[in-house]
Amino acid sequence: MKLVFASDSFKGTLTSERIIELLKKASKEVFGECRTVPVVLADGGEGTLDALLRVRKGKKVAVSVHDPLMREITACYGAFGDNSAVIEMAQATGLTLLKNEERDPLHASSYGTGELIRAALKDGYRDITVAIGGTATNDGGMGAAAALGIRFTDKEGKALEGRGSDLKKVCDIDTDNMLPELKEAKIRVMCDVRNPLCGTDGATYTYGPQKGASAEMLKELEEGMLNYRRVLIRKTGTDPDTIEGAGAAGGIGAALKILFGAILVSGIETILDLGGFDELIKDADCIITGEGRVDVQSSSGKAMQGVGERALRAGIPCIAICGSTAEGYERIFEHGITRIETLVKDDITPEYAMEHAEKVYYQRALEIFKAMKVKPD
Repeated sequence: MKLVFASDSFKGTLTSERIIELLKKASKEVFGECRTVPVVLADGGEGTLDALLRVRKGKKVAVSVHDPLMREITACYGAFGDNSAVIEMAQATGLTLLKNEERDPLHASSYGTGELIRAALKDGYRDITVAIGGTATNDGGMGAAAALGIRFTDKEGKALEGRGSDLKKVCDIDTDNMLPELKEAKIRVMCDVRNPLCGTDGATYTYGPQKGASAEMLKELEEGMLNYRRVLIRKTGTDPDTIEGAGAAGGIGAALKILFGAILVSGIETILDLGGFDELIKDADCIITGEGRVDVQSSSGKAMQGVGERALRAGIPCIAICGSTAEGYERIFEHGITRIETLVKDDITPEYAMEHAEKVYYQRALEIFKAMKVKPD
């Protein structure tokens, strides 16, 4: 029996590493000694830096930067021996850096992410990968671009800081003082979504609510994003709404692609390729994957989809253990997932599942392995 454990984290409850430990324990209890292959996952959001450091044996470099509300903090980027660096946006601009009552995308800025990129460039790294998930911002990437020398100005020529509230004010973009090292750099953006910059599926309406935006705030941010889009088109000739992933991480996908020539790539595919996932799953009897909640976004380039598609190509059953399901979850079955088990089930409420995540997860794992022992899935 060969089992591959490749689950994304359950935000706020279980890390990918802890899930692997629980699966190992459950499989040993049911099967005795069996071959297990652990794969720590991330898809471009929080935890991506640590996942890549394990795969590629790099080192962390600490940098003094600003958090989403422009308070000084220490964040890290990953440095590797091949002149490459990895920036995890969540380190400097992550939603988890703020308390619930502090979430405010009108005032939040991605400036700290730009500072991390700047530090890596100043340290001599020219192959830059930016993982852009899990952010607190909806500023179109203006903050990050400002930290890299781009000047955004209002109708009076006054420089803007690059917060969400500045989107509606921007009238011009000046690239003359862009950090010169950027001209020598190759920037790759790990992006786990395909949303455009504007519209009902864009950055604001899709992700703004989880970042603390009220209905009134969403309207203001979207009006600002439409203005920002018009300025980008006028200045660069490129419409960000024609770019898949332009709306990722509050629109930083658009800024990095259009202003700095970045290439947008799948976060999960990059992680799986770097980790040699296709080789690891050879001859596997089953793959166990999962994430906190399965919904329509799970089929838009996230971790579970990436694992499922690799399993499908290899002809291996792929079972998902997830916290819960929401509208559109059924789409994931088109991407190689053969079965879903949820922690929220029968008399297990969402509140109980969150509070006792390890206990409930372990129970679900036992149930799956016992069923496999009776009759392989």
